[in-house]
Amino acid sequence: MSCRRNLVWLGLTPEPERELPTVVAALRFRTHRSGPYGSGPHGSGTHGSRPHDARTPTGTPSALADAERQRVERLILRGTRHSWLRYLAEVTALVVDAADSPGHGDPEAALTAGDVVLDHHRMLIGLPGPGYERTATQRQALEEALRRLRNRTRNEGAA
Repeated sequence: MSCRRNLVWLGLTPEPERELPTVVAALRFRTHRSGPYGSGPHGSGTHGSRPHDARTPTGTPSALADAERQRVERLILRGTRHSWLRYLAEVTALVVDAADSPGHGDPEAALTAGDVVLDHHRMLIGLPGPGYERTATQRQALEEALRRLRNRTRNEGAA
């Protein structure tokens, strides 16, 4: 690793490292429990057409939150801007999945995760490099997913 490593991406905001581990763990737990057919305690190991990711831990929500915290810590201490944005792209996919399929994620956790990642991606405009442009599609997907999730939670609350 070079001493000239660009660390400007670490100074954006502490919210992702503080808030994402717990809510992402909740989304992963719910997604893997429900699976496409809801079989077994962790579903069938697939989500939609995507195969189970071997890096995704299974277990209790608490164990998933601990694993997610460790992953975020590794990314912050030893990761790169690229690996951090790749992680946030995974979180974006979980939020979009929760918005698309009500059984695939806790809507409150998805709202929190979506808001945190969207705020992060919007702040990239102030940093040098192509991060803001590279996350344009994710910002659009998150805005739409958050709109659907908010509508769903309002409608469920009114029922």
